[in-house]
Amino acid sequence: MGNNNMTGGNKSPLGNAPSPRFNMMWVWGIIAAGLVIWSFMSPSTAQSEITWRDFSEKILPSGNVEKIVVVNQRVVEIYVKHDKIAIYQKEDKYKNIPESGAQFYFTVGALEKFQNDYDRLVEEKGLINAPDLTFVEKDNGWSDIIFNVLIIAAMIGFWIFIMRRMSGGGGPGGVMNVGKSKARIFDKENDTKVTFKDVAGLGEAKVEVMEVVDFLKNPQKYSELGGKIPKGALLVGPPGTGKTLLAKAVAGEANVPFFSMSGSDFVEMFVGVGASRVRDLFKQAKDKAPCIVFIDEIDAIGRARSKNNGWSSNDERENTLNQLLTEMDGFGTNAGVIILAATNRADILDKALLRAGRFDRQIQVDLPEIKEREAIFGVHLQKLKLDPALDTAFLAKQTPGFSGADIANVCNEAALIAARNNKAQVEKQDFLDAIDRIIGGLERKNKVYKEAEKRAIAYHEAGHATVSWFLKYAHPLIKVTIIPRGKALGAAWYLPDERQITTREQLTHEMASLLGGRAAEDLVFGQMFSGALNDLERTSKMAYAMIAYYGMSEKLGNVSYFDSSGQAEMAFSKPYSENTAIEIDREVKALIDDCYAIAKNILKEHRQGLDNLANMLFEREVIFTEDLEEIFGKRETGE
Repeated sequence: MGNNNMTGGNKSPLGNAPSPRFNMMWVWGIIAAGLVIWSFMSPSTAQSEITWRDFSEKILPSGNVEKIVVVNQRVVEIYVKHDKIAIYQKEDKYKNIPESGAQFYFTVGALEKFQNDYDRLVEEKGLINAPDLTFVEKDNGWSDIIFNVLIIAAMIGFWIFIMRRMSGGGGPGGVMNVGKSKARIFDKENDTKVTFKDVAGLGEAKVEVMEVVDFLKNPQKYSELGGKIPKGALLVGPPGTGKTLLAKAVAGEANVPFFSMSGSDFVEMFVGVGASRVRDLFKQAKDKAPCIVFIDEIDAIGRARSKNNGWSSNDERENTLNQLLTEMDGFGTNAGVIILAATNRADILDKALLRAGRFDRQIQVDLPEIKEREAIFGVHLQKLKLDPALDTAFLAKQTPGFSGADIANVCNEAALIAARNNKAQVEKQDFLDAIDRIIGGLERKNKVYKEAEKRAIAYHEAGHATVSWFLKYAHPLIKVTIIPRGKALGAAWYLPDERQITTREQLTHEMASLLGGRAAEDLVFGQMFSGALNDLERTSKMAYAMIAYYGMSEKLGNVSYFDSSGQAEMAFSKPYSENTAIEIDREVKALIDDCYAIAKNILKEHRQGLDNLANMLFEREVIFTEDLEEIFGKRETGE
C-alpha cells in the first residue's frame, strides 16, 4: 500500500521565517561582555607583591616606610615615604610601583603570628622609628557589587532555565507538560494529504470507512433522520497491512484535522499521567471538531482489566483505560470527534471498549489477495526505474501472504540489488532475488559443503519436490535450491494456494510434502539427519492443530480445545484430562506416521526420478518447475 508521510511544520504568520524566540545565551553573553569591559575600565593598582624576607631585611630596616596598614586581617600594605619612592623605582622589579597609595603588599596567614613577628623584628633590629600597625576593614567597592549582581543574575538565570525545562521549553518533554497529550496533529492546510487513491487494495475496508467520511462531510444527512454515526471504529489486522495509512486516508478524504497517537504514549512512570493525557487529547479534539483521533496499537492501554487485583494488574494502565472509556461514552459529549484505533490483538482488548457506543464496529484489514497485491505493487513501482517487460501480475503471484509493508520492502530490496549489480534498470530477476532474500535470508556464499553433506541435502530437497509433485493438493512448487540462506541449508519454494478453508486431505498432503525430505534420507541413506528439524516442527504443529483444534480425529470426535479468547494463557491446567492428552498424542503420532508412509511410498515408486532430480540438483544447485516437468511429466493439480 502506498505510504505518503505527513509532516507538519510551525510557520510564522509572515511566511516561512521562524518567529524569534528568547534564548538565555543572550543574557549570559551580555553579562560576560560587561565583565570584560569593566575589567578594562577599572584602574590597575600596580602594587608590587613582596615577601616577608624582603620586608624584614630591606624595606623596613631602610627607614623609608611611612605607614603599615593591615587590610581585612589578611593583606599588609606598605606605604613608602613620598620622597623615597624614586629610590625603589630605579630597580627593575619595582619600577611600576604607584606614586600614591600603597607601594608594596604581602599576605599573612594568622594575624596574631604576624603581629608577634613584627614586634620581634622591631626589637631585634632596634627600629625605634618603625611605624605602628594600622588595622582597617574595607570592602572591594564595585567588585563586590558586580560580584553580588552576578550571583543574583546566575540564580535568576538558573531558575528560568529550570522552569523552561520543566514546562518543556515549548516541547512535549517537560515535567510540567507531562500530563499533556503527545498526539501529532496533521492539519489540512500544512500537511500532505493522503486520500484513498494512495491506498492500494483494502477495497472492503475502504467501503466500511467511507461511511465515516460521509458523515464528517455531510453530518446533517444523518442527523435529519435521527441516526447517529458510530463513535469509534477499530481497525484489526496483521502488522503491515495498512491500518495507519487507511486512518490517514479517512482524515484526508474528509478534509478534517487528524490527531495521531500511539497507545504507548499514554503510559508514563508518573501516577495519573495517562488519564491526564487522555483528557487533554479529547479536549484538543473537541476544540478542533469535526476531527479524527487515531490511536495506534491501542492494546497497550486497552488490554482487558484483571479481575484479581493481585495478579497481572496495572493500576496506572487501568486508570488510563477507564478515562478513555469515560471520554468515549461518558456524561460529556464528543460531537464531531470520531475515534479510529488499530491493533493486531483485538482478542485481548477489554470488552467494555468494544461495546456499542464506543468502538461500535471492527473493520478487518486482512492480508491482500492477489489482485490487491498487484495494485500495491503498482503504487510502489512508480518510484523505480523498471524494465518495460516487467509484469506486476507475475510479482503478485510470487508473493502470497505478503503484507503491504512486505511488498514495499520487496520493491526497495530489488532496487538495491539492481544497483549493487550496476544495472541501469530493475529487472524481473532482481525482484525474484529480493523475494528469496526476504523469505530465506541472506545467501551465504562462503558456506562450503563436504561432498557427502551436499549430496544428502540434495536428496533431502529432492524428496520434498518429488512428494509434492505427485500430491495434487500440495502447494505448487516454484524452485528447489541447495544454496544456503540464513539458517537453512537448502529450501524448496512453493506457491501456496490462497484458500479460505482447508480440508483434511489438503492438510495431509501438505504434511506428507514436509516429511518428504526425511523419507528420502531414510530411503536412500538408511539413516536420518538433523536437517529435518524445521520440517518436523511444522508437521507436528499442523498435526496437533488438526486433532486438538479442528476436530479432525475419528476417535476424539468433533471437539476443539482451542481458546480464541486467549484466557488459556493464564490457566494453570489443560482444558482436558490426562487420558485425553494421551489420546491426543496417540492420534497425532498415528496421523504423522500415515503421512510419512505416503511420502515414502511415493519416493519408492518414483525412485529413478528422485535420483535424477537429486543428481541434477547436486550439479546445478538450483532447479525450477520446468526441470521437474522434464523428469516427472505434467503435474496433476487439485480442484
